[in-house]
Amino acid sequence: MTKLGSKLSQTLACSAVLLAGCGSAFAAELNLYTTREPGLIQPLIESFEATSGTKVNTIFLKDGLAERVATEGASSPADILMTVDFGNLIDLVEKGLTQPVESETLNNIPAELRDPDGNWFALSSRARVLYASKDLDLTSFNYEDLANPEWKGKVCIRSGQHPYNTALFASYAAHHGVEATEEWLKGVKDNLARKAGGGDRDVARDILGGICEIGIANSYYVGLMVSGKGGPEQEEWIKAVNVVLPTFENGGTQVNISGAAVAKNAPNKDEAVAFLEYLASEDAQKIYAEANYEYPVLPGVAADPIIAEFGELKVDNKSLSEIASHRAEASALAEKVGFDD
Repeated sequence: MTKLGSKLSQTLACSAVLLAGCGSAFAAELNLYTTREPGLIQPLIESFEATSGTKVNTIFLKDGLAERVATEGASSPADILMTVDFGNLIDLVEKGLTQPVESETLNNIPAELRDPDGNWFALSSRARVLYASKDLDLTSFNYEDLANPEWKGKVCIRSGQHPYNTALFASYAAHHGVEATEEWLKGVKDNLARKAGGGDRDVARDILGGICEIGIANSYYVGLMVSGKGGPEQEEWIKAVNVVLPTFENGGTQVNISGAAVAKNAPNKDEAVAFLEYLASEDAQKIYAEANYEYPVLPGVAADPIIAEFGELKVDNKSLSEIASHRAEASALAEKVGFDD
């Protein structure tokens, strides 16, 4: 065979292998399917690759992760499935797309932040916090208070069908039941200063603009705005806001997570477990805190100073699995009361 023919055959062989690393200097590989923006986890991937010698091939899927893996079936090359919402992780489990993992390292993650059967693990968390105008003298707040008439025309929030709010509403249902949640949602809707919608950072913008006085948003957006990573305009938005860690009555602050699971048909299971264990390590948890302004899930690892200024985070006592069981009814209730109308 000529050199050209040999080279062509090699090229075709490389192209035929999905996500293959022909000519790679790495000793091993794994395939990561993620709904998380790749840029947010790239520092973690690079650190893992440097320390482990394993190449991480990343496939970003904005939507349809479960559908993609289900369609690929037993021949799926996916090793790790990563999402930015615990509900999506639990969906993967319920659809039979994950496998349990036994790991002492991963069991260092608090029990309420991992699947009791080892099918998924939280890797970072963010709190659903209150953005409040600096003109207000607010140092504490209950989620229940969002429906109080004193806040009529003063509340801003994104769509009630967004996963972040569905999780909050489901948490409310876990604490108070379905009927009470429906009445609470009616009260919150009555208090809206504008139609529910936009993004979390728009809450800070609209507080600055005088449209509302308080609103619900994720904690890590504060870090992005304060640090200047959101641009100079957003630095001005956040200057108008104080951040309060709200709690449920007789509970704590609602959190959501970014987490991951090992795919049911993972062709590189050992490497996948090693990657998860790395992400749960102290070094990786520090990177999460510094790069993304998220709360580490490993006890003893400090949050970024910008986030630490909110005060001590008391995570709500309802497990993510229990909250997930109320997601469907929470979404239905938001639709029933016309939350986004």
